[in-house]
Amino acid sequence: MATMEPDSFELAIPMISVTIAVVSLIISLTTAWLTFFRRGTARMTQPTVIFFGHDGLGGVQKVFLRTLLYSTSKRGQMIENLFVKLHRGESVQTFNIWVYGENSLVRGSGLYIGEDGIAHNHHFLLPKDGSNYDFLPGDYTIEVYAAFVNRKKTALLFKTRVTLTPQQGAKLKEGDAGVYFDWGPDSKTYHSHVDIYPMPDWSKHI
Repeated sequence: MATMEPDSFELAIPMISVTIAVVSLIISLTTAWLTFFRRGTARMTQPTVIFFGHDGLGGVQKVFLRTLLYSTSKRGQMIENLFVKLHRGESVQTFNIWVYGENSLVRGSGLYIGEDGIAHNHHFLLPKDGSNYDFLPGDYTIEVYAAFVNRKKTALLFKTRVTLTPQQGAKLKEGDAGVYFDWGPDSKTYHSHVDIYPMPDWSKHI
């Protein structure tokens, strides 16, 4: 009795099954890596507003901004601290006292950032070590850094440039005004204006 040779379709079935199994495994491993193992990092959106001035009438100098922080991975990020570096010419000043929140502000001492993000007002003040800083006219580079839990290196989250005019610098010297830089999404630049009403004094909370 003659034996029947398997046709090409019957031979292809095991190969198709193996291919599907391998592809499914790759997808599962990729999903697991993106979900559980990928560390990712934190990012921040373009601040809608940046403020130079004093923390309340006669208060210490500060930089204020509003932004949304978010994680690039599903694991989320634990930020230990945020701080700002302000560059003008060859001078660099660090504003390392971090306060954040809306109506109820708290001293920054750790903040969890998920993939959906969280929007806050962020206040950065000078350290209480006798440091003083004058907002002189000129071009400023603003850098926002984050320090993460269990990571040695800080990460640069944001960098931009703004210009303080001589007239605005003179107003800031008076101590009862602040300069706001409002982001223009169409022009992709910041538009500045002076507000004679100082922001509330939050230095007493630190």
